[in-house]
Amino acid sequence: MHKLVNKYNVAGPRYTSYPTVPYWDNNTFSLIKWKSSLVKSFKESNAKEGISLYIHLPFCESLCTFCGCNKRITKQHSVEAPYLNAVLKEWRLYLDVFDEKPMIKELHLGGGTPTFFSPENLQFLIKEILKSAILANDYEFSFEGHPNNTTREHLQALYNVGFRRVSYGVQDYNETVQKAIHRIQPFKNVKRATELAREIGYTSVGHDIIFGLPFQTLEHVKQTILKTKELQPDRLAFYSYAHVPWIKGNGQRGFNDNDLPSPELKRAQYELGKDMLTKVGYLEIGMDHFALPTDTLYQSLIESKLHRNFMGYTASKTQAMVGLGVSSISDSWYGFSQNVKGIESYYNLVNNNILPVYRGHILNNEDLIIRKHILNLMCRFKTSWADVSLYFKELPEALMQLKEMETDGLLKINKNTLEVTKKGQPFVRNVCMAFDVLLQRKAPNTQLFSMTV
Repeated sequence: MHKLVNKYNVAGPRYTSYPTVPYWDNNTFSLIKWKSSLVKSFKESNAKEGISLYIHLPFCESLCTFCGCNKRITKQHSVEAPYLNAVLKEWRLYLDVFDEKPMIKELHLGGGTPTFFSPENLQFLIKEILKSAILANDYEFSFEGHPNNTTREHLQALYNVGFRRVSYGVQDYNETVQKAIHRIQPFKNVKRATELAREIGYTSVGHDIIFGLPFQTLEHVKQTILKTKELQPDRLAFYSYAHVPWIKGNGQRGFNDNDLPSPELKRAQYELGKDMLTKVGYLEIGMDHFALPTDTLYQSLIESKLHRNFMGYTASKTQAMVGLGVSSISDSWYGFSQNVKGIESYYNLVNNNILPVYRGHILNNEDLIIRKHILNLMCRFKTSWADVSLYFKELPEALMQLKEMETDGLLKINKNTLEVTKKGQPFVRNVCMAFDVLLQRKAPNTQLFSMTV
């Protein structure tokens, strides 16, 4: 395995979208085209499957130095009301684009730190959104909670408006690692937040664990998994720290590259964690994700309904996903759009009744074909071009490029199908990169992506 890690550990996308953001064609994108693609998608899918809603809540009281998300650090909670009013105004701008009430199937609050906001303000936000929408029968509401500041009141207020899933950022329980990433949270805080959620009635509690953090050892990972086993979260994201300090506004400056584990140690951390999780009953769902057999994420895998978008892996697919708030990304299936990243410019656009979009991409036919293949690989570890509509002209070159991975036992190529083996699953990003014709045509001159291992 060490030889394979050395061989395939290259910079590559995480494929929450295709085309990936650095390859979006902003020159052919416009707000008019974006609205048109969204209307088309909405008309095709709203009545039968509804839409997903992602709301970005960017405020945090302190900076975690492992985080690559868009955030604003402040202790001034007076920022809450103006921000939520702007988000609701943006939502009303989208309602004007639709010609009927949207049916919400999935709603997720991400951050930043959603639990920076008061329980009353969060409940107000959701109630206002639901006034102008209908709910799908199998809707799912979820939010990201900080174990240190998620209170009983937060959990109860969100439960009362339909939330049944919460995920907590754990990262690692070791104090040395926590100090390096500026995220001090004792095990007792995670235990309290997990047990409170279950006591109130949440049906799925998730934990995020990261390997490859500064100063992190194999023993640290082992102890974190043992503590995780004690709490038995329903689902787990166990993923590699993405070291991307070149991104503007990123907080990854609290340590040096030399403080990070080597690629070999990172892979050993992953293998140890994966082995331990499997032994205590977790099943691997997709890249970096595990779940208990009782969780909806596992059920969706069995039923071939697992989906991947800018929220990561989700238990169900909607064709249209609307992102509200600064830096949020929306997806109509036929196009992507991203909101401005600055709060002040966001307020200015929304208050002038303009959708706060600053870039995007409208997918052409080739994009749509490749997107289907990459989704198949990321969600099912296999894809097929038996249907002639899924063939693309550079497929033979992609398959030739993957021959070496086949020789290494990481995948199997048949006449019209490709299947990633168990051994190859940790390298699924590398497989997707061979299908990524935009990446193949124009490799980046500078590092745009985190390492694949």
